[in-house]
Amino acid sequence: MSQKLSPLTGLTLAAFAAVLAWGAPALAGDRCKVTDPTGTPLNIRDIHKNIVGTIENGRIVTVQRYGEDDAGKPWAYVTTQGGKRLGWVYREFISCY
Repeated sequence: MSQKLSPLTGLTLAAFAAVLAWGAPALAGDRCKVTDPTGTPLNIRDIHKNIVGTIENGRIVTVQRYGEDDAGKPWAYVTTQGGKRLGWVYREFISCY
């Protein structure tokens, strides 16, 4: 036996989905391109914010998870397309699609 939703419930769910899609940030698993506006390679950091490497603009990375530091700045933990762990990058310097 199937349960019918009221028209109002359907509209509410549709509106909620539209809001999520419109304002949603990139999700873990998204492919992103490094787009550091400074023109220098993007620093890759460990959990303690120590620089552990760099990655060139234009490279594609995969986001594994997102986080914020104590100051509220957005960070993304990224891997290469092949799955090699890189580290944390400043979220504003990657463009996800």
